[in-house]
Amino acid sequence: MSETPESLTGVWYGFYSYPTELDPQAFTATLVQSGAHLGGSTHETIAWPREGVFTVTALLDGLREGSAVRFSKRYDGANGWNHEVLYEGLLSPETDEIEGTWRIPGDWSGRFVMVRAAKKSVSEALRLYERA
Repeated sequence: MSETPESLTGVWYGFYSYPTELDPQAFTATLVQSGAHLGGSTHETIAWPREGVFTVTALLDGLREGSAVRFSKRYDGANGWNHEVLYEGLLSPETDEIEGTWRIPGDWSGRFVMVRAAKKSVSEALRLYERA
């Protein structure tokens, strides 16, 4: 009998980059894993030079297959944000970090990192992001 991999259910801290001079953005994700399916939500405080600071939320829907993690993030429409972002990443062997790339098809792309809040802090997420 093989061991069941640790569920990704829980709170995660993360950062993602833009393909411009904008600073990396922090986010908090709440993931719920049921079998291979991933669901959940994100909360982000966006700080853009011209637009100012505002908060956006999104729903997540995706899959985990072994160490591969894929999900879409659909913003809820607040502040005019209602687009979809696709994420693909790899889960660390310790199941406490996810690193990968995000993309808005036909538009922007960048990289992201996430760390499990129960095991790592926001500052550790930022160090991981800056190291990559």
